[in-house]
Amino acid sequence: MSEFKRVGRFEVVSYNQFKAGFDNQSDEVLKSYYNGIKLPARATRGSAGYDFFAPFDITLAPGETVKVPTGIRVYIEENYVLKLYPRSGLGFKYRLQLNNTVGIIDSDYYYSDNEGHIFAKITNDSNEGKTLEIKAGQGFMQGIFVEYGITFDDDVQSIRNGGFGSTTK
Repeated sequence: MSEFKRVGRFEVVSYNQFKAGFDNQSDEVLKSYYNGIKLPARATRGSAGYDFFAPFDITLAPGETVKVPTGIRVYIEENYVLKLYPRSGLGFKYRLQLNNTVGIIDSDYYYSDNEGHIFAKITNDSNEGKTLEIKAGQGFMQGIFVEYGITFDDDVQSIRNGGFGSTTK
């Protein structure tokens, strides 16, 4: 068995940051979601993907979309990225889609004002009339760490502060 290179660490964001991802939920409900957050994990030794677990029950009829504040952040070493995809089985059975097709979590996102809180926006794209039900604590998305390179003439020095679209501002 080969030894894997260890390049990241999952953490839970602060309660205040988690709470900021919701509209119109009571503190009692949000605290129950927050206390149930599970760190992403691989299911087997041969799994490439770290399963992200739903922090609350999700029901999506065909065509419906929901934003999921995962409560998770990730420290990643430089030259690596975390790529997010739907869990394979959910994609196969329900055509579960991430609305941005593939989520990209850069290493510097960890240092953003929002604590690098990872959100997912998912859609049940079923064309077979299947309603998708994901229970709290069930895996719905997976993340894979990938090494990347840059061009020889790259000399970017700017830093990020924020989430979606913040690297082009």
